Amino acid sequence: MNKFDSLPFRPADILLPQNCDLSLWSVVACDQYTSQPEYWQRVEERVGSAPSALRLILPESCLEGPDVEGDIMNINSTMTHYLRENRFRLLPGALIYVERTLDCGKIRRGLVGMVDLEAYDYEPGSPAPVRATEGTVLSRIPPRVAVRKNAPIELPHIMLLADDPGMTVIQPLEFEKQDMEPLYDFDLMEHGGHISGWKLGQRQLDQVADALSALADPGTFRAKYGLHGDEAVLLFAVGDGNHSLATAKECYERQKKLTPPEKWASLPARWALCELVNLHDESLEFEPIHRVVFGVQPQQLLDALKDYYPGAAEGTGTGHVLHYLYAGGEGDITVPSPAANLPVGTLQAFLDSYLAAHAGSRVDYIHGEDVVRQLAAHEDTVGFLLPPMGKDELFPTVIHDGVLPRKTFSMGEAQDKRFYLEARKIRN
Repeated sequence: MNKFDSLPFRPADILLPQNCDLSLWSVVACDQYTSQPEYWQRVEERVGSAPSALRLILPESCLEGPDVEGDIMNINSTMTHYLRENRFRLLPGALIYVERTLDCGKIRRGLVGMVDLEAYDYEPGSPAPVRATEGTVLSRIPPRVAVRKNAPIELPHIMLLADDPGMTVIQPLEFEKQDMEPLYDFDLMEHGGHISGWKLGQRQLDQVADALSALADPGTFRAKYGLHGDEAVLLFAVGDGNHSLATAKECYERQKKLTPPEKWASLPARWALCELVNLHDESLEFEPIHRVVFGVQPQQLLDALKDYYPGAAEGTGTGHVLHYLYAGGEGDITVPSPAANLPVGTLQAFLDSYLAAHAGSRVDYIHGEDVVRQLAAHEDTVGFLLPPMGKDELFPTVIHDGVLPRKTFSMGEAQDKRFYLEARKIRN
């Protein structure tokens, strides 16, 4: 039996671009810079007519564009064209060890393979071994399904996290590089840093499978988190790309309805390409995801916030302190005795209620305090700056509470997000 057969993460038939400039091929995750169209314009100008993942994705800033259906058709057509012209090199049954040198100089280590969507569930409180870390916004799935449902290949920006304080799975590969096949080594655009990748040999594959199997042991799992019941093992938590993985799940479930059950295991859509990263990687920093609300009267919104939570008042105090800023001022509102565990939960509950009652208003989720300050300086806009969450809170919170409030944390700044590089066929 293959050592990976019992695991939800395993080697994949990975497609790597070839005969092209990889620094122009690789672009940042599509859900970044949604309120900064100038970023994507710069990328467009830089890529020009060169083969690029930019032609295979739809930046979320374009999801509400005038011809989004035409954009999606062009993406699928380009995917087919790239496949026909042998733009990709196939690595069958491969895991890729990745070192990403971030713009700050830190190195993030990861492992590219595929995750079993039968082992994943985004419903809060699910016992699945692969779980979402944030509440999934169902309305965000259909437009992503529209992009993926007819696509012949996937290019993921999904990042799974393993809680591996002993550094047993990924970190040992750093010392095995001389025995692995080098695959790529180049600079990423727009302050994305540098990325290098190596294909694991059989010995390294066995090491990874053994280490993951040890993490998946139920007794070990329960002892780690001080559990005394029969709680199901949480092996991986989705660190980035929650909605992308939920979209992959939805597309797979649609295919299952059209396929006899005995053939589900052979559906390429059953799996999703992703990068596995150790939560305890020294480069991994949890950054808060801030909120910027557009199309509102700032003082009216702030008054509504205080009305929403009885006892909430201006200034700092005991409870959850929510820091706001707009063109006319900056300050704090303290919510006493909050029901949510984290300030982001307190704020998000109010915003969901407020936006539902105020048509024309919208919220965006922003990485970086400087961007929040720039946007909040505009008329009819309010920004909220949120504190970071500790890494050690992630797995226990998901185990005990189900999920975190959506967009609670980000792993690094926008420029540190996963760049598209590897691909995989998702249709026969």
